[in-house]
Amino acid sequence: MVRKLIGIDLGGTTTKLAFLTDSGEILDKWAITTDVSANGSKIVPNIIKSITQKMENSDHKIDDFVGIGMGTPGSVDRANGTVVGAYNLNWKTTQNIKDQIEQALGLPFSVDNDANVASLGEYWQGAGSKDSDVVFVTLGTGVGGGVIINGELAHGVNGGAGEIGHITVEPGGFMCTCGKRGCLEQYASATGVVNVAKSLSTEFTGNSRLKEMIINGEEITSKIVFFLADNGDIFANQVVDRVCYFLGLALANVGNTLNPGNIVIGGGVSNAGNTLLQPTTKYFQENAFRPVRDSTKIRLAQLGNDAGVIGAGSLALRNAKN
Repeated sequence: MVRKLIGIDLGGTTTKLAFLTDSGEILDKWAITTDVSANGSKIVPNIIKSITQKMENSDHKIDDFVGIGMGTPGSVDRANGTVVGAYNLNWKTTQNIKDQIEQALGLPFSVDNDANVASLGEYWQGAGSKDSDVVFVTLGTGVGGGVIINGELAHGVNGGAGEIGHITVEPGGFMCTCGKRGCLEQYASATGVVNVAKSLSTEFTGNSRLKEMIINGEEITSKIVFFLADNGDIFANQVVDRVCYFLGLALANVGNTLNPGNIVIGGGVSNAGNTLLQPTTKYFQENAFRPVRDSTKIRLAQLGNDAGVIGAGSLALRNAKN
């Protein structure tokens, strides 16, 4: 009998769920809207209800499953299965997720930070699957990270391992939501790309559609910046180059510290593909120690939106083995 897993990727607007085999194959996947009303008190009951309904409407039975894993924003207490400070979920107080889900579904439950869980997904089935030492960087609304050493997630003494988004790349630079200045997150996330564009636009004097949009107060997104760069906008290319400089610098520092086989870049900004990868790799190589430069590779993630649920399934499997 195939031992099945349940993976949950909890996000601020959408919660993705999947049933998987213990070899990482997705059998069934679906998504529900994350209802953050009433201080996020409906989120976990909605997840339980959705899993229960899915089982009732399919040939999956609770006895087929060995466990449930979940990736979540916020500060995670893995031992107790609680989360606090996930502000995009309205979770300001401690949420006892593990107790609620285990009591309702009767399966062992494990939870970790969403970036860590996505990195487990890429490590298990994606761009990092050939190495036991992998660093995953996710460039989304913010910048997250996960560090896998000898096949195990590194958490650090207070859960702060892998906070690559808060590496300082510009001392005294843009103010970060974390309270300090110059974090990578303010330069290489989706919002960071826009920060860089607006900051550099004051110095640029040539013709540029991107510069015009900024002057006219039109909405700028990282997607627009990369699109215009791909289409020959000189200023947009300068912005992309500056973003990739900061990203390459941060990744070189990560590489010099850990020397992983791969540093895998995922998240929405990574959809820019080679427009992001090539200059980032160039700046990584300029700033990395030679033995690191020659052995650590920068790669794009392969699993896209499935990284979270696959990683959550991996978490469930690891928990079941322990």
